[in-house]
Amino acid sequence: MALSSASTVDEIIAHLRTLASDENRAGMARFGIATDRALGIPNAVINPIARLIKRDHDRALALWATGIREARILATATDEPAKVTRSQIDAMAAEFDSWEIVDHAAHLICAAKLAQETIPAYAADEREFVRRTAFSTIATAAVHLKKEPDETFIAWLRLVDTHASDDRNFVRKAVNWALRQVGKRSPALHLPALELAEKLAASSDKTARWIGKDAVRELTDPKIVERLNAKR
Repeated sequence: MALSSASTVDEIIAHLRTLASDENRAGMARFGIATDRALGIPNAVINPIARLIKRDHDRALALWATGIREARILATATDEPAKVTRSQIDAMAAEFDSWEIVDHAAHLICAAKLAQETIPAYAADEREFVRRTAFSTIATAAVHLKKEPDETFIAWLRLVDTHASDDRNFVRKAVNWALRQVGKRSPALHLPALELAEKLAASSDKTARWIGKDAVRELTDPKIVERLNAKR
């Protein structure tokens, strides 16, 4: 049957299983995506399904509860942000097992207006994927939360500074991503982000130095600088 906003969890899962691909699962594993509960369906196929089934909070909770990668991506895409609570996000975060699901969840956190309370808490959390969530959410917020004041991002840059020495792969990449995205958000944020990047680039810590050098390279790119100058 064709999927629609009236489709049940069982119908959605049954449809997803018809799209499963062992070949795609193997490809996902090469990109560091957890595949033990994956069907191997690319996001380019999942996204149109999300648009078909539309938003439903209770169904999103049930999709998440299946544990299936594709169902969880649909859960983050089709939940109703106004109904999402901090306790729900905390419960989800406790089960994060892949950078990919973290980055999908960051969009839901921003849409649910929970970024300001989750980011400091998750940055302080020692669990790798929970800490990644903090910085993935900063990067996402820098692009999508258009009305958030610059002061919010200045505060989040301090978290970047604090955790720039975390050498775990999925954390350091997210810290770097957050720094670059904040620096590209606005002319007012470009300078403090670049100054932090230069500070980290000169660090004696290998991880902080990598984060800083990579961010300096992007934030001094002539095209980036020109675009920001045009906004002044």
